[in-house]
Amino acid sequence: MNTRTTKSMFSKPRVTRRGFLYGVGGTALALPFLEGLRPRKASAATDRPRFAVFVRQANGCVQAEGAEPEMFWPHELGPVTKELLTTTDADRAVSELAEFADKLLLVRGTKFGFPGNGCGHSGGGNQVLTAQRVSDDPSGNKSLAMGESVDNRIARELNNPAQPEPLALYAGKMGGYINEVLSYRGAKDLRPADRNPWSVYTKMVGITELPEEIIMQIKARRTSVNDLVREQMMTLMASPKLSSDDQDRLQLHFDAIRDIEVELACQLPPQAELDEMAAQMDYSGQDDRMQIIVKMQMNLIALAFACDYARAATLQIGDGNDGTEYLIDGVKFPRYHQISHRIYSDGSEGDPIPDAVDKHHRIDREHGKMFAHLLQRLSMYTTDVGTILDDSVAVWCNDLGTGVGHSYNNIPWVCAGSAGGYLKTGTYVDAGGVAHNRFHNTILSAVGLTNQEGGPVDDFGDPELAPGVIDAMIAV
Repeated sequence: MNTRTTKSMFSKPRVTRRGFLYGVGGTALALPFLEGLRPRKASAATDRPRFAVFVRQANGCVQAEGAEPEMFWPHELGPVTKELLTTTDADRAVSELAEFADKLLLVRGTKFGFPGNGCGHSGGGNQVLTAQRVSDDPSGNKSLAMGESVDNRIARELNNPAQPEPLALYAGKMGGYINEVLSYRGAKDLRPADRNPWSVYTKMVGITELPEEIIMQIKARRTSVNDLVREQMMTLMASPKLSSDDQDRLQLHFDAIRDIEVELACQLPPQAELDEMAAQMDYSGQDDRMQIIVKMQMNLIALAFACDYARAATLQIGDGNDGTEYLIDGVKFPRYHQISHRIYSDGSEGDPIPDAVDKHHRIDREHGKMFAHLLQRLSMYTTDVGTILDDSVAVWCNDLGTGVGHSYNNIPWVCAGSAGGYLKTGTYVDAGGVAHNRFHNTILSAVGLTNQEGGPVDDFGDPELAPGVIDAMIAV
């Protein structure tokens, strides 16, 4: 592209200390945390922002209940180490996270506080991030939560006012029976989730208002967003206020921007025309592309946290009763929902699926591998005191305990990151059968929210649920 001509068409590029570079056409590229640009009074680690992301798996996991075997949790409560996860616990799904053993907080022993209303999947989805009652009207697969979700509470209180919404992302089919289940603004107010990584990316980096010709060049990989702020990039990189660590963070950030653009473009079908080159714009939930989309969305969540674009995010994998046909080691599995039922049926009667328990366990492991990718991306971004993962809590959750029984007991919570040291990591704990609002109270407290008296949050969820936190999760 002709840089001189383009500059003459738009406002003069400028550098700002508000966490953005402003370039061609008003492009606003968010920056990572830079120690040299932080206000002097905000030097303590306690001044750092905290983040939370919730990645939802459907259909429960393979854990002990009735005739179901235990194939998910470690063999014993207590310390979680890389050595244990690669030896004694290597047969368990959480062993896929062995590289992050010292960052893990595994929490069993919580339950949903209320029954569903005609559909176990819908009722579980209604409650998982809200700890609220399920609506009487609508009911069944259309039921809704009667209050806000934890991601909304975090965003509402901690996000920059210019970007008040949490990120609500999605990967997989929308079959129509139950689609989104996670993020609620309030009672019966379910937030739509975005399953188009390109649209998420453009909103985050602020290129939606650029001239169409430049947007098309970005889509075609002839131009990068980095090119639109290159003058500012060079000025900022040369600033004497930045340490060598800051410069390394900036270079990593710019490289990540370009990598995401390449990832988006590389997923286009070869026959796509230029006007279709909004990467994955044609994505409509195809099973063979779902896991690619999951990783793209996770990369965008990590970028959003590194830029402080949002303090909370959700990623829903699969629709309300996920029917994805997973491809694992070259083998295409039956529909996941049917595997969770152990029969070739979405109801209660059908022919048995051979090795259904093992297939479900292997899908649990696939979700573990995808979650590990998120942890890797959050760890990639460094700060002056650690990594973005250290400043965060990432949660791998489920809207059922088990698939066969559609259980609302022993809901699995796999957490990673201490949110700045608040959460105890490297451990596996049992909450003792409490309602899961206490789990969310603990997470809200970890990211810096308080109750009216300045203590830990104790009021999340339905007011009839017993207040409090889960002490075993807390390090401080």
